[in-house]
Formats: sequence, structure tokens, C-alpha cells
Amino acid sequence: MAERTVSLLAQNARCEHFMLPPNGWVPNNSRLPVLVWRGAIDPQGNDGSDRFEALFAQNGWPPQWRDSVFDYHHFHSTAHEALGIASGDAELILGGPHGRVIAVSAGDALVLPAGTGHCLLTAGRRFQVVGAYPPGQQWDIRREAISDEERIAMEELPFPKTDPIAGEDGPLARHWH
Repeated sequence: MAERTVSLLAQNARCEHFMLPPNGWVPNNSRLPVLVWRGAIDPQGNDGSDRFEALFAQNGWPPQWRDSVFDYHHFHSTAHEALGIASGDAELILGGPHGRVIAVSAGDALVLPAGTGHCLLTAGRRFQVVGAYPPGQQWDIRREAISDEERIAMEELPFPKTDPIAGEDGPLARHWH
């Protein structure tokens, strides 16, 4: 008998997407939109860390850490990033200084293409995030402009095979390919 995979994606999950233009030293990504999942999982109680780790792993994005989001503007030039809001709530700014402010809460998730600036503005009690990256991509932390060569390498990063939230047929497949 074939083993059946249980979906960890919440039934009412919805995905928004938007582009961010370059912003000073923050390149953002000229080709790939940010994906914001509202209610990606039901955090079931106080902490959805285990559920996000299982969801990311099930969809081929190995989870790598549990923590918060840095409270300074930064981006990753060597990896795309998935952030699962495991508990609490916060306001993040995406796209660099004076970028787009979004509110997130437990159960939400973000998929940030390489180059996307992000920074924690405010956080409620017990704000915790699970971070994951596509296989073979190692994240860096950039807080200043990158060279033209680094930007070209960033834009040539391979596309992940699956959406970290919805798998092979998720919005990432439609919006990133």
C-alpha cells in the first residue's frame, strides 16, 4: 500500500505576491516576487515551530534555525529564504529602508527571493520564526551593496524545485518560473 502524505498546509491559506524595486544598497530581486502566505498553517496552541519545520522539510526546503528576524536591514545574496512565523506577531519592513511594512502573525509565512531586504520593526511577546532554504544554497548576511558580479551570481541562483509551503504546484512554481 502506498504511503499517503498528510498536508500540513491550512485549508484557508492564501498567498499574496508583490515585487520590490531596488532600494539604495538593497538590490531586492528584479525578476522574482516576494510571496506572503496568510494562515499557511494552524499553529495549534502557542508554537507552530514543529509544524513549520515539518512543512518545509516535506516540501524540500530543509529547516535550519528557530529565532527571530534581525532588527537591522539585511538581505541574503546566496540563497532564497522561507520564514515561517511560528509564534507571536510582528511588523517587518521588506525591501530595505523606507520599504514596505507588513504585519505578520503566527501561522503566516514569507518566501523571500535572494536580494530581498528584511528587518524586524516591532515584535510582540514570544515572536519566533523558523527559517529554511533550498537544498544546496547557503545563506549569507549582507548589510551593504554588492558588486556587479555578486548581483549577477545572485540573479542566476537556481529556482527551487518546490514551493516551501504548497509543494510542487504552489504559487512559487507559477510566479518564479
